[in-house]
Amino acid sequence: MRVNEYIRYEPDERCSARLTLGVAVQGTMISLSITVIVVTIFVLGAGEDRAYLSWAVFAALMITGLGTLLVASRLGKLGAGHILMMASGGQFIGVCVVAMTEAGPATLAMLLVVSSVLQFLVATWLPKMRRIITPVVAGTAHILIATTVIPVAIARLVDTPAGTSPSQGLAASGAAALAFLFLVLRGTSIWRLWAIPIGIGAGSLVAVAVGLYDLGPVLDTPWFDLPETAAWPGLDLTPGPEFWGLLPMFLIVSLVVAVKSTSDGAVIQQVSRRRPRATDFRTVQGTLNVSGVTMLLSGMAGTVPPIMVSASSISLINITGVASRRVGQVIGGVLILLALFPKGLAILLATPTSVMGAVLLMIMGVLLVEGMRTIVKDGLDHRKGMVAGASLAIGIGLEANNVLEDLLVGTWGVVFGSGLVVGVLTVVVLTTLMELSSPRRKRLEVELDMSDLPGINTFLTKLAARAGWSAASTERLTAAGEETLSTMLQLREDYADQATPRLILTAQGSARAIDLEFMAIFGEGNIEDHLAYLVEHTDTPDERDMSFRLLRHYASSVRHSKYYGIDIVSVQVESLPES
Repeated sequence: MRVNEYIRYEPDERCSARLTLGVAVQGTMISLSITVIVVTIFVLGAGEDRAYLSWAVFAALMITGLGTLLVASRLGKLGAGHILMMASGGQFIGVCVVAMTEAGPATLAMLLVVSSVLQFLVATWLPKMRRIITPVVAGTAHILIATTVIPVAIARLVDTPAGTSPSQGLAASGAAALAFLFLVLRGTSIWRLWAIPIGIGAGSLVAVAVGLYDLGPVLDTPWFDLPETAAWPGLDLTPGPEFWGLLPMFLIVSLVVAVKSTSDGAVIQQVSRRRPRATDFRTVQGTLNVSGVTMLLSGMAGTVPPIMVSASSISLINITGVASRRVGQVIGGVLILLALFPKGLAILLATPTSVMGAVLLMIMGVLLVEGMRTIVKDGLDHRKGMVAGASLAIGIGLEANNVLEDLLVGTWGVVFGSGLVVGVLTVVVLTTLMELSSPRRKRLEVELDMSDLPGINTFLTKLAARAGWSAASTERLTAAGEETLSTMLQLREDYADQATPRLILTAQGSARAIDLEFMAIFGEGNIEDHLAYLVEHTDTPDERDMSFRLLRHYASSVRHSKYYGIDIVSVQVESLPES
């Protein structure tokens, strides 16, 4: 079982106020710089004035801070209880600029409001989409994000103001990277906590020495300021043909962001605990709901929507060992304060671009490895390998030379001008096709009660007969079905006063193996976690663990996914070899 030895504080553990603030400042610097850069590119690309820029940055920071605060909390079906920083999404820049120039800010706002509905729908339909949004899809999306951003980070290493030499930027970025790597690779756990700010500080000192650091904008910025509310674009409640023409583009980008948010919500759970548990998809649904709220608010405000910056969040946790959700809450609060106090914003943004490029490059390296780990963890057969490989090849290839952008002129050229968007869409489409082309699943619906075991046994026996299984293999399959039912009944013992839930059993298989899927409503326990516990505690038998032990004996793999209102236990049983 994977063990994250670097974790010092898990999501629900409280660390000192001093440590919380120190880690939060590091996260704030990353989220802040991404947000300001993305919003500035959007506003300038759309040809808007500084009044609109001031409003867009203010609104983006407020919404980004609120989103980071919400995702670190658990408010009903909203939030994940993990550190998942948010920042304005670069994926939206192209479509937002097109909408702004072709239809105006009011139509752009309405497009974002309508597109936000897709986030909520994906959260609601996540149990039905479980075979589409898989670990292969999630890992591929993370690798594509890393490979898309790495060239940008490399270019920033020598990005210097006019009148200065690229070698000056390379000297500053090199100092930042060396300090960062030394502390992470050789420093103690205490020094690792400060790897990001010390790396930035080392790079900034070299930047001062070579004449790259400019404090002029910091001195000219007021301590407190509010944007002009007259710059707010409002909403176009009477959409015209431009709206309907642009809507498909926004829905595609929104779908890509939903897939990314789903993978972010799953991966962050695995890196935030010393001993990772089975993925709780209720947390993933809460992440998607926050994404929908922030996109809705961004549309109403007329600014670029934020997305989860999982790369930075994972790196922050890996480097500092602090996964306490209170850090995420503080990051959100600080971002909101910075929107009101631009002096602090100016101080943080005075860091040279080349220095931030070095830090960004290190962060993307961590995300690249995490994406690979996510893909391999799910079991990489030839079909999954082909789906991931083809999607990565297309996405990375188009990022280097996007022939679609030249062929699809106009608005669609903008949408498919991103290798990331095309790569994520490719892995989703290929996974969907692989699922649709699979043999049709057999289905049985009964009550979650031991009295329905004979019907389940009959169903499984017929399935084994169609697959040509031997009597011994058939007995193994029915035994696995019985023990799965028994374990599911144990998990609902504390909810005996509730109505008996329905149990939907679906199955498909071949002469080699049969995959079973039990779907029902449950309490808080997780079968997959219980089985992992038994592997590590085989010397302390418990009568209540008997069904879990038998299930582990009969099944070659067991996965338990929890959603709001539904639990799904997937079991694979392999046939016995012929004697």
